[in-house]
Amino acid sequence: STPKGMVIDNKGEERTDTEGILKGMVKGECALTPLGGVGDELGGYKGYSWSVVVELLSIAFQNGDFGPQLTGVDAQGKPAPMSLGHFFLAINVEAICDLEVFKKKTGDFLRYLRNSAKDPNGPGRIWTAGEAENEFRKKRMAAGGVMVPPALLKDMQVLRESLPGLKEKYPKFSFE
Repeated sequence: STPKGMVIDNKGEERTDTEGILKGMVKGECALTPLGGVGDELGGYKGYSWSVVVELLSIAFQNGDFGPQLTGVDAQGKPAPMSLGHFFLAINVEAICDLEVFKKKTGDFLRYLRNSAKDPNGPGRIWTAGEAENEFRKKRMAAGGVMVPPALLKDMQVLRESLPGLKEKYPKFSFE
């Protein structure tokens, strides 16, 4: 079942019945609550504000869809395209502060998080952003990398040959 506080219906009631939630979301009868869940106890109000900012950045710049337009079905229940927007932000850290200071503070904070008290019923580790993916990547690379299908490899080689500067930068892909 879905954890309490993660989904509400259009009457404001918290829902935990996963199958009913999925059906209700398509019909516009249920909604995911923001990060932190329902109410103030877990900081739901902060999650709401953060989700609004993320949603605005992800729809406004790309003319992306939002709300019911992202269910993948139209009002009659037929498949419908979704214009899903994304937002990426690049920050030139050195324009704001010293890069080494930034790296030290960031590293100190992430180590602080990882060394926090662990949930005795949890996995025994606190992961920070990107760690799980990096561990998976290391295992993949040690096992020879990711297999690239021949048709995709051929397309990538054609692109490398046809786009200026790519042949010099990537004379050979690591997976060739």
